[in-house]
Amino acid sequence: MPGADPGPLPTDIVITGLGAVTPFGWGVGPLWEGLRRGATAIGPFSRFDASRHRTHLAAEVPERPSPDRLGPRVSLADRLAVASAREALGHADLDLRRCPERAGVFFGSSNGGMLESERFLEAALRDGRRRARTSAIVSQQLNGPGDAVARALRVEGPVETVSSACTSGAMAIGGALRALRRGEIDVALAGGADSLCQITYAGFNALRSVDEAACRPFRADRAGLSLGEGAAVLVLETGAAARARGARPIAVLAGEASACDAHHMTAPAPDGAGAAEAIRMALADAGRTADDVDFVNAHGTGTPLNDAAEAAALHAVFGPRTGSIPVTSTKALIGHLLGSAGAIEALATVLCLVRRELHPMPAAGTLDPAIGLDLVIASPRPLRRSRCALSTNLAFGGSNAALVFTSAGRA
Repeated sequence: MPGADPGPLPTDIVITGLGAVTPFGWGVGPLWEGLRRGATAIGPFSRFDASRHRTHLAAEVPERPSPDRLGPRVSLADRLAVASAREALGHADLDLRRCPERAGVFFGSSNGGMLESERFLEAALRDGRRRARTSAIVSQQLNGPGDAVARALRVEGPVETVSSACTSGAMAIGGALRALRRGEIDVALAGGADSLCQITYAGFNALRSVDEAACRPFRADRAGLSLGEGAAVLVLETGAAARARGARPIAVLAGEASACDAHHMTAPAPDGAGAAEAIRMALADAGRTADDVDFVNAHGTGTPLNDAAEAAALHAVFGPRTGSIPVTSTKALIGHLLGSAGAIEALATVLCLVRRELHPMPAAGTLDPAIGLDLVIASPRPLRRSRCALSTNLAFGGSNAALVFTSAGRA
């Protein structure tokens, strides 16, 4: 009733379910197996004809093993999102029908249904507008994946989409954390989804920020990023809600923050000041210090400027300890998933945290001595401590985001 005391607000926000579709396959299992192997999924692809472009590689999601029955008006990004959300809910053993108005969807996306819009335009130019099916562009908008999840799973609480380039997925997870802490909802499906599309592929090629080979984050000969596609979803719950239904938390989403460089449309601030500020604020939000962090899942695109700026940010935050903190980059294996990057890397960070093992990056390339990071390469590395992890994302426009995860034992 109006004016009534809502009681104490939630303090612990736990992760109870994970779901993913990546270039390694449909599901979290294939993702972890691929990450542990350390062999990249970046290679030739068939989503569209890339022969006209300077580069010809990407990380493509394989064909779905079975139909999803979502209908013809659903984009590939929507399908990836719904599949990930369903897996995450199944993992959490959670039935949203019991209280759909207390659940929310928080999603990041950069492309939405752009791939389908391109196919519509191609058909319209080839066959005439009257023969091009307008149903192909129903899911064109960026909010398509999040809305598709809400429809498919009957979520009646808030549905929010973040589109802030490569930090979108991480910022969507941060938005879910804030909503849960405020007591607006009890459970959130948080993540992101994006599919490959021609306009993005052409744009990054035009910027000459795509490597002709598979990307090599933090290597001396790094020459650009590699694009990918996929989706990831985390089921987030208040600790009270999880305990009430007897759920066992996987990990804790302890803190989040974002900050802007206010520097350039595409280039990061060379000193990494915005990224450093996001990391510091996320650690403060989590009630942790830089000394608590056991490993970092870095944004690690493989572009010369971005990797250098991110390394500068890590050195600014961790100081002399930087060189002894293990660092990995999921993009080296599955490419840059754009609006979904922060989500899939958050999920990979959680997997490393709970399995007490860091996935490696491919061994190709000489490490850049100016970077000064302890990179995990070639084979998985056991974690001596597995209590606190950091996932970072840097984006066009100077957007920076950081997420802090802790083990469930510290909830």
